[in-house]
Amino acid sequence: MLLIGFFLNLTKRIASDSKIYATLNFVGAGMCGVSSYMISFYPFVILEGVWCIVALTSFFRVPRETSAK
Repeated sequence: MLLIGFFLNLTKRIASDSKIYATLNFVGAGMCGVSSYMISFYPFVILEGVWCIVALTSFFRVPRETSAK
């Protein structure tokens, strides 16, 4: 999910300030965090947890008109 969002942003298919990009980041970071927790790699759990919080915060800060980019 993280790499898909990154690729779509690099190829200018989605904007970095869109809700789609924030959602891909949130879901991807959540998946990485859960998988890291399952293998007990806690530094990465913390990193991905922070990434989830930032992505979720940016999701709610994105104006509606930019989500269609």
